[in-house]
Amino acid sequence: MAAGDTTTATIGKSVQIRGEVKGSEDLLVDGLVEGTITLSDSRLTIGANARVQANVAARDVVVQGTLNGNITASGRVELRAGCKVIGDLRAARLAIEENAVFSGKVDLVQASGSAEKPASGASQTTSPAEKPGALFGAAN
Repeated sequence: MAAGDTTTATIGKSVQIRGEVKGSEDLLVDGLVEGTITLSDSRLTIGANARVQANVAARDVVVQGTLNGNITASGRVELRAGCKVIGDLRAARLAIEENAVFSGKVDLVQASGSAEKPASGASQTTSPAEKPGALFGAAN
């Protein structure tokens, strides 16, 4: 069992960071972050107590708290019940739970490294307004 494979760094709820956060491991933010968060190949979780005013970029992003800023994810974005997100979102996949608050634009893109053809059943130019079901990812 490799303990390093499941390690998650944590910014606790009493911690305040103003500036740039970069890393190559999973991160749980439960405090205040203002600036930018970049985790190119990792998962970012914005906890229920978090107040983040930053543009964030990560492989996967899970929002449970408050985020004011744009989200860019190469994988999946999950907006959990009770969260509040104000900003634009660009990701390969998106899941929005009931009672999540989101205000911004959504741009669903193919995962990098994919062929030019859209995935079966998807359109390259599908916008959320044209295909509302695209906003909701399967729970399992």
